[in-house]
Amino acid sequence: MKVVVHVDGGSRGNPGPAAAGAVVSTPEGEVLDESAETLGVCTNNVAEYRALLLGLARAKELGAREVEVVNDSELIAKQVNGQYKVKHADMKPLHAAALDVLRGFDAWKVRTVPRAQNSHADALVNQALDAARS
Repeated sequence: MKVVVHVDGGSRGNPGPAAAGAVVSTPEGEVLDESAETLGVCTNNVAEYRALLLGLARAKELGAREVEVVNDSELIAKQVNGQYKVKHADMKPLHAAALDVLRGFDAWKVRTVPRAQNSHADALVNQALDAARS
C-alpha cells in the first residue's frame, strides 16, 4: 500500500512550545489517519523532524509499504534527501532516526510544498498548541 503523509511541525517562539502534526492519506487524497502531539519546548526544526517521525510511524501502523512525505520545510527535505548536511547537534539523532525508519519502506520520497498546500497538517499543529495552552 502506498500512502501520502503530510507533516508539519511548529514552535511558538524558537525555541518555544512546540507540536507536530501528520495526515496520512491515499494517493487519491482520502484521509486514512491524522495525528498531532505536543512536544514541550523545542526549536521549529526539531518540531519538523518530530512531525516527520510521527507521520512515518502512523504510516507504518497502517501497513504502508511505500510513502511519499510532503512537508513545507525545505531544510528537512534536503537533509533527508542528502542534499544538505546535518550540523546541529539536536537534529543529528532525529535525522538518523528518520533515515532508519524510511529504510524500512519498500520505496520513499520526501518533497516540499508551499505552506498553503500543507494546511491540514499545519492546522493539527496549531490545534495541539492551542489545546495545550488551555
